[in-house]
Amino acid sequence: MDMDEKSSKNTEQNLSELLEIRRKKLQVLKQNDKDPFEVTSCKQDSLAKEIKDKFEEFENKKVNIAGRILTFRDMGKASFLDVLDRSGKIQIYLKVDDVGSDVYDEILKWDIGDIISVEGLVFKTRRGEISVRAAEISLVSKSLLPLPDKFHGVRDTDLRYRQRYLDLITNPDVKDTFLKRSLIVKEIRAFLGEREFLEVETPILNTIPGGAIAAPFRTHHNALNIDLYLRIAPELYLKKLLVGGLERVYEIGRLFRNEGISPKHNPEFTTLEVYKAYSDYNDMMTFTEDLIASVVLSVCKSYDLVYQEQEINFSAPFVRISMVDAVKNVTGFDFSFLAKDIEGSRKAAIELGLTEASGLDSPGEILNFIFEEKVEQTLINPTFVYDYPVEVSPLTKRKKDAHHLTERFELFIAGRELANAYSELNDPIDQRQRFVEQLKKQNKEQEIGGIDEDFICALEYGMPPASGMGLGIDRFAMLLTDSASVRDVLFFPTMKPLDR
Repeated sequence: MDMDEKSSKNTEQNLSELLEIRRKKLQVLKQNDKDPFEVTSCKQDSLAKEIKDKFEEFENKKVNIAGRILTFRDMGKASFLDVLDRSGKIQIYLKVDDVGSDVYDEILKWDIGDIISVEGLVFKTRRGEISVRAAEISLVSKSLLPLPDKFHGVRDTDLRYRQRYLDLITNPDVKDTFLKRSLIVKEIRAFLGEREFLEVETPILNTIPGGAIAAPFRTHHNALNIDLYLRIAPELYLKKLLVGGLERVYEIGRLFRNEGISPKHNPEFTTLEVYKAYSDYNDMMTFTEDLIASVVLSVCKSYDLVYQEQEINFSAPFVRISMVDAVKNVTGFDFSFLAKDIEGSRKAAIELGLTEASGLDSPGEILNFIFEEKVEQTLINPTFVYDYPVEVSPLTKRKKDAHHLTERFELFIAGRELANAYSELNDPIDQRQRFVEQLKKQNKEQEIGGIDEDFICALEYGMPPASGMGLGIDRFAMLLTDSASVRDVLFFPTMKPLDR
């Protein structure tokens, strides 16, 4: 047996012994009618952070706190505990004369990770540590597994994602990330509410996975005996509400796409989709700019942020540039002259080293491909790229003076797409034809299952001119928390089971 195997075996043996010891302690507690799992509630009227932040108000006052033991220092007839609640940690001072010898002896048998309730007076130690001097203390939940090393926390990335609860306990920065994510969503709702947008909910189970081009997850409804799809976008339902007279609507919710996993993609993710009647993509561009800048300032208290060592300024106005001009600036090729020239477009792609683009069917698709491969990563500060080819924009109004382009924009920050928006196509005849063309190009993995006839029917009743925008909440949270991977802003990212 080599040293690594011996070390692993010793670690497993030590862990097994610790588990056994903790279970025996629980058994003793139960025998003495002190089962912590029978506790249904305890008083918690103060938090660690507010006690520290407002010490002058709390000094010498009685407080009730509750939380998890992180450290335990036995000094004989006195001890110190660090207790973690949802706001942070605070020191507890225990003295045998205050709690009684029987209780004190029992406390000495508690473990790191146990959850306790404490009542006591707030004071400051000789060393200046704001603490609570316990008068009453009780065990309210028993930890049967030892926490990771208190000095290093959970460092294994895979373990952090699989056992987020341990990550939250041992890595304070992780909790801050998710608090900020929650604040982002709160501020988005506040911004929209002030502008009289109505929050709605649309079905997650769809008969046709429409509203976007993506591979769906399929399931089966037993009672109806039909196949259903987890939604890949809520767009068609939200636009039906525009037809019904709800002129300003939005939804924040989960979407599901049966595609790859990467630092930028998770199979289920959260988006904001917002629709505004009687507006076009220029109006929505300004609206999106105001939304992003407002949320950034509210959450981060500054327009200047650093994301992965890149300095980004979120103050308005954002850069605005057409896709044709963006490609021309980076590659030198002017696609305004190649709009109907498939061979010229293919030649341009080959000269740029993008030979795979030569198999695409239209200049618009080639233009979009070149943009994605050569231009996207260069867009660091917030940049609106507008006027997309019609071939990659099946739900978008065409430009009046250039029918091969659409009134669509995407917002790019730090080299990746954050939002997608356009003047909504409300011509039912054109929409049906676009769906037909989309069906012809659809591959097996990205089936859309047919045309949503009810959506076409809704358009035939008349949908007002409108603009719509979809924003990736996960990617927005990545930017504002300086997170390299989307998994860092998801409590429970999709993971392959360990036994497979």
